[in-house]
Amino acid sequence: MGRMVARHLRAHGRWEEIGAQVPVYVTYLLIAAAGAIAIWRYGMPFPASVIYTNLDLYPKGFALYLICDGTVHLWKHRPDRPIRFLWQRYSDPQTIALFLARLPLLIVFIAFLPLFALLKPLIPLINAYSWDEVLIASDRAIFGTDAWRLLQPVLGYPIVTAALAVLYHAWFGLVYPGGLVFLYAKEADAVRRRYFLSFMLVWFVGGVLLAAGMSSVGPCFLEPIVGDSRFAEQMAYLRAANEQVPIVVLNMQSMLLNNYELHGPGQGAGITAMPSMHVAMAFLFWLAIRRVWAVAGPWFFALFVAVWVGSVHLAYHYAVDGLVSVVLVAILWRISGWVFAWWDSRVLVESTEIRPAWQTNSAPAD
Repeated sequence: MGRMVARHLRAHGRWEEIGAQVPVYVTYLLIAAAGAIAIWRYGMPFPASVIYTNLDLYPKGFALYLICDGTVHLWKHRPDRPIRFLWQRYSDPQTIALFLARLPLLIVFIAFLPLFALLKPLIPLINAYSWDEVLIASDRAIFGTDAWRLLQPVLGYPIVTAALAVLYHAWFGLVYPGGLVFLYAKEADAVRRRYFLSFMLVWFVGGVLLAAGMSSVGPCFLEPIVGDSRFAEQMAYLRAANEQVPIVVLNMQSMLLNNYELHGPGQGAGITAMPSMHVAMAFLFWLAIRRVWAVAGPWFFALFVAVWVGSVHLAYHYAVDGLVSVVLVAILWRISGWVFAWWDSRVLVESTEIRPAWQTNSAPAD
């Protein structure tokens, strides 16, 4: 079976793509090994519910991607027999070879976030929450006051807050269906590997290592967990706004707090503020998508700004959490470019032949 797949990939010029993705596979294996050691060290049980919940998201995201892809091509080609057109498109040997070549990357993508979901609740066990005071002081040093107070005169209306809350949760689409866009869209060939390597590094370095090193709870959990009431006024506004228009983040915050108090693993439901992974993923998505479809760049930059502003206004984060996220993503994005430039030039490509489009020729200027 394996030889048949290999022959099929070679016949359609896709075999080299498997080797081109090796840095992504190696990074995942290293992170998985580190995760296994951490779980063994701190005795966290392996909750099957985390895996089931996360895995369930990928078929839904994949179905959404196929619906969008099929709709676009039906609109573009206007075939007389749409069902036959779609069957021919997705059963074409070239298409099958493409899916096979990307299958290892898809498996890594599917397996990665459940791993993060297991690691995140370990953070307060590794390092007790102690950084909120520093982060609050940092915000005040930069802005002269708590950042949310500067935003409140502009955003402090229930309907605006509710809209930001919905947008903040819509970020979810960047992670799952958005990742599949980079996996399968032809226009993403030049950034595919770089995006997925950066994706894993950002989650692990930022969402685990940095989050553990600068362990903090954020404004919405400061009083119930730490006993500090400095953001009680902000939370009182959010609750009052919720009585007029549903503020969806309040339910999520309650779930996270209940899960923390019950010492349960949840679905990646650990509490950490620094850095903001919402901001990090929105920024990473913008860095990559602007190289895929230039017209989408300004829209996703606006989404990134909205997510950062929303993270502060909705009491999830201090403003400095987002600032650190942006700097971290920019560094890891650059490093990922260097990794593939080295891999392609020193390991994969020894001849002067023209490289396939999916290979990164160099680390582009950012």
